[in-house]
Amino acid sequence: MPWCYLPRFICKSVDTLSTLPGLITKLHNREIRPFNALDATARFRLDLRRLAFCRFASFLLVGAPLLHADSAYFQRLLFDNSITADSYYHSGGKASAPSTLRLLGDRLPVETNIFYTGPNALRLDWASKAQGGWEAEIRVDEWRNRKIYFPGDTLYFWCYAPAPIRATDLPRIVLKDEDKNFTRPLDLGPITKDIPAGKWVQIEVPLDRFSTASVHVFEPHRTSSVFFIQGSADNVEHSLIVDEVKIDSAAAVAQQSKLPVPEHVQAKGYERHVDVSWTPVDDKNLARYVIYRSLDGAPFRPIGIQVPGIDRYEDFLGKPDKKAAYKIKASNRAYGESDFSAEASASTHAMTDDELLTMVQEACFRYYWDGAHPVSGMTRENTPGNDDIVATGASGFGIMALVVGADRGFDTRAQAVERLLKITSFLAKADRFHGAWPHFLNGATGKRMPVFGMYDNGADLVETSFLMEGLLAARQYFRGNSEAEQKLYQEITDLWKTVEWDWFRRAENSDFLYWHWSPEYSWHINHRLTGWNEVMITYLLAIASPTHGVPAGLYHTGWAGIPNEYINGHTYFGIKLDVGMGTGGPLFFTDYSYMGFDPRGLRDRFTNYFDNNRNMARINRAYCIKNPGHFKGYGENCWGITAVDGPKGYVAYEPTLRLDDGTIAPTGALAAFPYTPKASMQALRYFYRELGDRLWGEYGFRDAFNQQGDWFSRIYMGLNQAPIVVMIENYRTGLVWKNFMANPEIQPMLDRIGFKPDKTQEH
Repeated sequence: MPWCYLPRFICKSVDTLSTLPGLITKLHNREIRPFNALDATARFRLDLRRLAFCRFASFLLVGAPLLHADSAYFQRLLFDNSITADSYYHSGGKASAPSTLRLLGDRLPVETNIFYTGPNALRLDWASKAQGGWEAEIRVDEWRNRKIYFPGDTLYFWCYAPAPIRATDLPRIVLKDEDKNFTRPLDLGPITKDIPAGKWVQIEVPLDRFSTASVHVFEPHRTSSVFFIQGSADNVEHSLIVDEVKIDSAAAVAQQSKLPVPEHVQAKGYERHVDVSWTPVDDKNLARYVIYRSLDGAPFRPIGIQVPGIDRYEDFLGKPDKKAAYKIKASNRAYGESDFSAEASASTHAMTDDELLTMVQEACFRYYWDGAHPVSGMTRENTPGNDDIVATGASGFGIMALVVGADRGFDTRAQAVERLLKITSFLAKADRFHGAWPHFLNGATGKRMPVFGMYDNGADLVETSFLMEGLLAARQYFRGNSEAEQKLYQEITDLWKTVEWDWFRRAENSDFLYWHWSPEYSWHINHRLTGWNEVMITYLLAIASPTHGVPAGLYHTGWAGIPNEYINGHTYFGIKLDVGMGTGGPLFFTDYSYMGFDPRGLRDRFTNYFDNNRNMARINRAYCIKNPGHFKGYGENCWGITAVDGPKGYVAYEPTLRLDDGTIAPTGALAAFPYTPKASMQALRYFYRELGDRLWGEYGFRDAFNQQGDWFSRIYMGLNQAPIVVMIENYRTGLVWKNFMANPEIQPMLDRIGFKPDKTQEH
């Protein structure tokens, strides 16, 4: 999430903040001055540290909305596999002598040779002794906008013992819910039989066997952690491999039937991985796909699983010239598998830099093609996440990715037009307020979804500008003579003309644009748009509007209206920054307004924005090379600090010690391709070749990673995959830049503002 989304939450007063335990302490520790955002005269002269905190505080103040899981799969599984192969990030443990528990750091070891569903499981190695104790925790991997809710009635998990374990010597189980309520330890001896050696056994524990031990009642459907704790003190060393921990309905599991065979399996080899795809199985009992692989003619073995809704699997083989064959099975909730699919095979092979660029673009493009909302065609906020939520700005970015996809043949031109007509039809009927759309919409109904709290339930001008940036680029690209393309042109034009940019001045004599307006709460959020940040495109489009334009002077009084928050002039790592705060802020500042708007060869009274953006990227990389925080992995090949959901939630990461914890986002370095092509290519090679076994997935590079904490994100974000696609293309051909700038409203707008030709420095 961009930092400029954050102030929408400061409609909560200091008095409200002070009612939350510990928040004032956090304010003090972060050196953030309390403020009252209900004061309409207050100016948002806040640095990124305060803005980042505002978003953090907002979730505590407003609370996460009650949302459905993104699919039934995530309403059952507490653990299926670990992205990392050494220790599991979402785990923990502790032993009190003389008892012992083997940990890697403070986490449970991952078992990669023995598993029930590939490619791994978790390992418990313990010794329970008198006067001692131990506990091992497996936590749910939580994602933004996905409320924990398990509707089943039974806890299931598979276990495997290298040596037999008597049921009475098994660990006891404790559950904890989202509100930290917990159960009494439950003995497994009366529930299960002895565990034989070398055989997988599924343990079933009815949830009604657990009783509350905390002050408040434990809620089993909101279980967030499963604890294995010391049982009988038998003074014997034991090993137990645990896999597929889930909560499910016993009745539903008992009624499972055999599934049809996946069809049309295809395999395509790249430099270090093979992309395996198939036609989805349409069956309500589908719980997962199981991928089997044969290397060099060896027997087929299961190597991994895929969740329903994603019909491909990325098998990272690690080097070129490896041949593999694949078969797929569909698996139900009782782990019954279909027959094998037909076989498909492929080989990895060396690839040129140009081929790698196309590979990355196509994979990230899939997020907007395969992963789009099926009704609206709009872009989901994140995946996995809440499937109902589509994001307006991310959809604009996705539209630009669709332009690239059509041009590169990832889809056909006709398919792209069909998808875009679905989007424009949806947008014409969706909730709008003075022509501007909300930040988030329900992808099926078009109704507003106030994810960020009650005041953020109306128009979002910045998200609307990101959406319109994409629509205008598509309008110019798809200007063919076909009836469909002419219809698309007209529908985009109608949407463009009906955005009331001038309404968001609040008054005719206002020198600023404002971000939000709500039909119930009016201008309560009161967030004035001023730079330096990602919202330059908002002022450009507001001035360019053919029907509801604002005076060109607002560019200087609004966007660049506070000099000490706009003009920089300092040098960092020997690199001068003309505009921007501090060392430049998160790298998405160089992307969002410039995916369509081409800054090359232009300058206003402050700077040449192409050169300034390049210097921001160079400063970001130089900071990572110097690595003042001594974070693992940082260097000339590993850089790209920007705002993402990190290991501990959202942070507006930037190249400063205060806002850097070792988290890198691939979109940071890869969307900088136009500015730093050699350095960005170095990063791409490193991300793919050195980290690809953990970082590469169905939609290209995962959202972020932190080698210091051995953490790799499981999600992809709509705001982050498209800048990779689009900015790589702008580097390669300038495609999106050319089409956006060709719109007839753009050049007159630049002339009115006072942009002048200026030679962009060689790079």
